[in-house]
Amino acid sequence: MIQASNITLRLGKKALFEDVNIKFTESNCYGLIGANGAGKSTFLKILSGQLEPTSGDVIITPGQRLSFLQQDHFKYDEFDVLSTVIMGNQRLYDIMKEKEVIYAKEDFTEEDGIKASELEAEFANLNGWEAESDAATLLNGLGIETELHTVLMSELNGSQKVKVLLAQALFGNPDILLLDEPTNHLDLDAIAWLEEFLINFDNTVIVVSHDRYFLNKVCTHTADIDYGKIQLYAGNYDFWFESSQLMIKQMKEANKKKEEKIKELQEFIQRFSANASKSKQATSRKRALEKIELDDIRPSSRKYPYIDFKPNREIGNEVLTVTNLSKTIDGVKVLDNISFTVGHDDKIAFVGPCTLATSTLFKILAGEMEPDEGDYKWGITTSTSYFPKDNTAYFDCDDTIVDWLMPFSPEKDVTYVRGFLGRMLFAGDDGMKRVRVLSGGERVRVMLSKMMILGSNVLIFDEPTNHLDMESITALNNGVIKFPGVVLFTSQDHQFIQTIANRIIEITPNGIIDKISTYDEYLENDEMARKRQVMNIDRSDDQE
Repeated sequence: MIQASNITLRLGKKALFEDVNIKFTESNCYGLIGANGAGKSTFLKILSGQLEPTSGDVIITPGQRLSFLQQDHFKYDEFDVLSTVIMGNQRLYDIMKEKEVIYAKEDFTEEDGIKASELEAEFANLNGWEAESDAATLLNGLGIETELHTVLMSELNGSQKVKVLLAQALFGNPDILLLDEPTNHLDLDAIAWLEEFLINFDNTVIVVSHDRYFLNKVCTHTADIDYGKIQLYAGNYDFWFESSQLMIKQMKEANKKKEEKIKELQEFIQRFSANASKSKQATSRKRALEKIELDDIRPSSRKYPYIDFKPNREIGNEVLTVTNLSKTIDGVKVLDNISFTVGHDDKIAFVGPCTLATSTLFKILAGEMEPDEGDYKWGITTSTSYFPKDNTAYFDCDDTIVDWLMPFSPEKDVTYVRGFLGRMLFAGDDGMKRVRVLSGGERVRVMLSKMMILGSNVLIFDEPTNHLDMESITALNNGVIKFPGVVLFTSQDHQFIQTIANRIIEITPNGIIDKISTYDEYLENDEMARKRQVMNIDRSDDQE
């Protein structure tokens, strides 16, 4: 058990947390959620002892060991992989090193012998004899091959280091496990293995993640950070989201009924208070009125954008035909004789080991790049909107957001454009910000505003969930689900693909794999698909 008792953290005059009281118990996995800047990672640091609160205490059951996922990927570069994992139980590692020093002595004394026997007893108690095999099992489960177990951490790439540090956090069956974004840079197989590990883990887990699919799989409870407090709910992320929306709706409806009752009572009092025969009844009604209090509905500090893509024209039967498309970039043939057709009901997720291939295809289809060979033809009823993975070049100017969007608007009216910006949480004077200084998340929201303004019936998305918080991802996800047109997209968000796509196309060096199915069905039915996704992660690290 780990408990926060009256935790307050002040940053200057602002209190990030104010008198937080919450208890996390055994056998439960808690998803810690909250808006960007709410303090999720900060709270984990307080629980782990990495950060001191302004006031309050963190209470851990005596004798229990806490472990957390390290974020410094270079911290263990001078150590080998197995040793790094075993350091997850620092006391065990220290004993191993102390034993080595004692046994290496040439003048071994009686005192050394007594000390060695004490260490051996503690070593056995901590399952020290199984330490290396347990560490190896974790590493293999996460996809770190046996031949890498003895190399230095400095020799590993980014995704491999993440896996080793995750194995370190899991090592030795900790009583309390804190994980901050554990699925970042993990391939599908490693995520699936981690999901299974946490589902079967009997101790306390607290996890922060933007991966909704992962939270839904592993979490038994949801801890929501809002207004500097933490509210605990039973159930996973989706259950929390649906129930919280329903709760707000019900509270509003209850208040509406109360407001109607109050109005009715007020009218009665006003009409009959002067009437002697009704005065007693009016007094009674007045008393009833005084007792009615509207529930204090405090809306969440979270702000959900309103994303709704409405096509200006219904799409016809002929949408897109791609014929023998090829493209070579920097001497590498990324597209090789690609052919497919798109129907008017298609929402196609493009997956595969080479993300460059998909990005190149999308650029060609959006008219931003010419193919070397082959051609493509859009239907006469189609209109397209393109969301690029890298939008930097689009914002290399000194325009304000409003000025930047105006050319795409059918109505050259500032108020009309500001309406779309309001949907995307740009309030007041935010529309006068220069696009050059926008953050990554703000740029994404401007691009989505542009796509809504254009009213196209074909949407092309290249990794649209990058730089977005969970609220924006949820809003975008729902917006694309209900979009009545054609969608061509790629994403690393499992739930985004699973809930949107009705067709999967994978671009491989040997052509395309084209299947009418959901993402989960595609992965289940094609074992090689999962392996190709692993290649995807590794290649991304190499490119970085």
